[in-house]
Amino acid sequence: MDSTHPSPLLLPIRALVDHAHGQVDAPYTLVEYGDYECPDCGRLYVILRHLQSDIAARLRVVFRHYPLSGIHHHAQQAAEAAEAAGAQGKFWEMHRLLFERQEALHTKDLIRYAGELNLDVERFRNELKNQTYSERVRADFIAGVQNGVNHTPGLFLNSVRHDGNWDKESLVSLLKT
Repeated sequence: MDSTHPSPLLLPIRALVDHAHGQVDAPYTLVEYGDYECPDCGRLYVILRHLQSDIAARLRVVFRHYPLSGIHHHAQQAAEAAEAAGAQGKFWEMHRLLFERQEALHTKDLIRYAGELNLDVERFRNELKNQTYSERVRADFIAGVQNGVNHTPGLFLNSVRHDGNWDKESLVSLLKT
C-alpha cells in the first residue's frame, strides 16, 4: 500500500445493504470486493474464516460482489444466489457453500445448496431465473470500479485500499498496528 497516497473506500459501509460479519464496533473492518469463482478469493475466504475465529472481537468483514464474468462464467449467478439466500436470512451460509464448493457453481448446484440451507427453493429458483438481484450485484461491482478495484480480491482495511499481501501472516500483522 502506498502510504503517501492511500486510496479511500469511496462508499461507506451501508448498514441495511452491505453484508457484514462481526461486531459493528470492531477496531478493524475489512471490506472485500470478491468473486465466488476466483481462486484467490477462495484462498482468502479460508484465511478470513480463520482470522475471524482467532480475533472475532477485533475484526468485522464486509463482502461486496465483484464478479469477473468475462473469465468466471458462473460468478454473476453465484453472487445472485448469495443475494437470494440473503433475502431469506442465509447470506453467510450460502457465501460459505459457494466458496467451499467453487468447482460446482452451475444453476443445479446453486438450487441444491438452497435446499441444503432449507430455503424456500421455489422462491430461490424463481429469483435466480428472473435475475432478481442482478442490479444489486451490479451496484456492488460499479462501487468497486469507482473505488479503483481492478482485480479480485479487492481489499480495503478501515476504509483504505490494501494493495499489499493478503496471506494470513500479512493480515495478522496489519491488524496488530
